Amino acid sequence: MSIAEAVRIAFQGVLSNRLRSLLTMLGITIGVAAVIILVAVGNGSAVAVQQRIESLGTNVVTIQPGGFGFGRGSGGAQSSFTQLTVKDVKALQDPSSAPDIKSVTPVVNGTVTATYGAASYSPSQFIGTTPSYAEARKSPVEAGTFITPQEEATHARVVVLGTTVVSNLFGSANPIGQTIKLNGIGFTVVGVQAPKGTNGIQDQDDIAIAPLTTTQDLITGVTTGLSQIIVEAKSSGQVDAAEAEATSILTPTHSSNGSANFRVLNQASLLQTTASTNHVFTVLLAAVAAISLLVGGIGVMNIMLVTVTERTREIGIRKAIGARRSDILGQFLTEAVLLSVLGGLLGVAAGLIGSQFKIVGVQPVVQTYSVVLALTVGIAVGLFFGIYPANRAASLRPIEALRYE
Repeated sequence: MSIAEAVRIAFQGVLSNRLRSLLTMLGITIGVAAVIILVAVGNGSAVAVQQRIESLGTNVVTIQPGGFGFGRGSGGAQSSFTQLTVKDVKALQDPSSAPDIKSVTPVVNGTVTATYGAASYSPSQFIGTTPSYAEARKSPVEAGTFITPQEEATHARVVVLGTTVVSNLFGSANPIGQTIKLNGIGFTVVGVQAPKGTNGIQDQDDIAIAPLTTTQDLITGVTTGLSQIIVEAKSSGQVDAAEAEATSILTPTHSSNGSANFRVLNQASLLQTTASTNHVFTVLLAAVAAISLLVGGIGVMNIMLVTVTERTREIGIRKAIGARRSDILGQFLTEAVLLSVLGGLLGVAAGLIGSQFKIVGVQPVVQTYSVVLALTVGIAVGLFFGIYPANRAASLRPIEALRYE
């Protein structure tokens, strides 16, 4: 019997019991769709986290005061804590000691209440910094300008606002050039930060940025030290070298009992660790989804066994008129595979459609390999679970099949 003839007979078998065939295909459809969607969700989550980390800069090293087990709030000796200062910033900016460092940005954190007319709002973040912050933290302005070197040098009372702060203070009005009060002190709005959204923990647009010198003069004071120092490497491949240089420069003046009392966060290492974790998460999701494919395969096997039983007399007649064992085997195996192929194609369609919608706040990102893999495994499952029923049909003796009622 030719392949075309086997396919034709298989289609007839499927169409003769439409509802049963549809329910059988449903198991494969759900399994294939689940694999595609869950892998897409895992990948979408990984992409979202990666974008959030990259928005902070992948060639950036952040240095904060206080070592592990030392410093404020750590339970260690208070004498082990030393502040980061502008002197440390200048030491890190020395090209002879740190050839892999592109820029060094000091940051101080403060708390302010901003008022404009009758509106009042307290940004979740208020920082004082230098002009290099915009590049180091990937924080371009959407309107106006960022802090300039001249404004930093002259202690100008200017401020750059995030879009969340702008909407709370100005609504839809243009804030550029307007004067707001921060803790009662007048500041001129010179720029609006481009929207960055949430990083999963806080709203990155709920921020106000002023010159470091002005902030220390009027908000935080000079004696409080720096909240952090942002070190930007010259390239993503030089981040580890920049981290080593920064650690080497700061350790002699910021260590206690042989341990550094400052913390270093390497964004590139964080990105690699997160990518590895998300890969494991995606694989686990795919494995869970694959279980439904197994269940679908069992459904194919069950229905094919019923089909063989129902068509026992037909098998006997075909054998009596000369059909070979391989013909019967091929006929029922083709029908099992056809059910899997049709179910798999429906599953691919359902998976691609389902991936267009956000799931638990994550926008799925479909991976081509997951579509191919899910469809291939679905067909293979149908083939595997169809072998036993097909072999059982092919093994029937003609005389016993003809006697079957």
